[in-house]
Amino acid sequence: MSIKTKPLRVLVSFIFANILIINVHPQKKDNVISYEPFIWKSETPEDCPFEKSKDITGILFKGTSSDYQVADTWYFSWASDDKLYSPFTDGDVPRLDGSRELSISYMNPYVTGQAVAEGDDPTNLHIYSLGLSPSPPHPYGGRYPCGSLVYNGVWYYGTYCLAPAGSTTFGKEKFNWPWLGPLVGFRTSTDFGRTWEESSHTPEKSLFDENGMWGYPVKIGAPHFVDFGKNMEHSPDGYAYLVGHGAEYPDEKPRFANLSWISGDQIFLIRVKPSIENINDPSKYEFFGGHDASGHPVWTAEFDSIRPLIDWNNNCGCVTITYNAPLKKYLMCVTDGWPTVEKMNSYILESDNITGPWKLVVYMKDFGEQGYFLNIPSKFISKDGKNMWLCYSGNFATDWRDIKIEEDPPGSHYGLVLQAIELLVQ
Repeated sequence: MSIKTKPLRVLVSFIFANILIINVHPQKKDNVISYEPFIWKSETPEDCPFEKSKDITGILFKGTSSDYQVADTWYFSWASDDKLYSPFTDGDVPRLDGSRELSISYMNPYVTGQAVAEGDDPTNLHIYSLGLSPSPPHPYGGRYPCGSLVYNGVWYYGTYCLAPAGSTTFGKEKFNWPWLGPLVGFRTSTDFGRTWEESSHTPEKSLFDENGMWGYPVKIGAPHFVDFGKNMEHSPDGYAYLVGHGAEYPDEKPRFANLSWISGDQIFLIRVKPSIENINDPSKYEFFGGHDASGHPVWTAEFDSIRPLIDWNNNCGCVTITYNAPLKKYLMCVTDGWPTVEKMNSYILESDNITGPWKLVVYMKDFGEQGYFLNIPSKFISKDGKNMWLCYSGNFATDWRDIKIEEDPPGSHYGLVLQAIELLVQ
């Protein structure tokens, strides 16, 4: 992703900058980048609302990163056939015939891609495109992949919109930036992505009737399915859960470009029993409505009764959750990438329950230094639950307005990045 290929995701503003890694000497061999292992120094903001975890006290980057040169937007779903299925966009992915499949989600025709990854070694996966699907965004300005789940042979593929750029005066200059639009709905495939049935919903008539035009905030923004392992084997109740970022109105602490594809104020949680009949029927969903007086989670069928799972104004954004079965822990990755083209901050939380309480493992200031779409594929979690691979994309705007973006940790390039990490478990 270059600045030329993602104009809808471009914002400009201030950023804080410090490199957190020292004594790193990267070396590249085949599909692997190697460097000296290190523990990421957690630099937690003073207003952080999370208690620090006593069970997982930090993250060791083990010094091994993949080097795949493909598109971005990778959210793997581990299917019953042992393969990983994912959307992709804004770049190309090889086909089986050796050619390349190009998906640029904001161009005409508007398309998003789907791909498969075969293999057990994260640095030596066989990745190939399964084709492109139309994703018209009108009346919005763009349409991108989000929640993706393969369960019992059915692939559920969600898309969300970005509104046309709004014009805002910031400092002495005037900038355009895109507002986060709604989750449109899900197309479905019963042949592992070779053919598709389109959703009955459209950007104008989205699944939950949210309207992201002209800066009006959405709550279920760019949602992602919780990764419960192979064929959702560790779902506690048969539900598929989705977690997304959004904002409330009015905003108590408004900021320029607040709600975007990578920035927001709150995290929200919803669930549905996955089936072709249910996935595009809003009446089949339940929404997390906070906790009752006894501390038990409340689930409601009324969208207006939804409450934030996480509320950290001006510090939320793109979010994913993975269940770590060996440790019996949920791991949440959040990126606040405001203002979307500079350095980005990410943090990892842990909880015994999907509804919290959530505790801080590490706050990674300037991770990437421009890392985004963080998630932890359950297929690559070790049997003891301590070792895994952090999946993300990075550094699409490396020299925007003379702000230099470095690879931190090494290997944080644009495309698909997999970093070997170890949880420091007490």
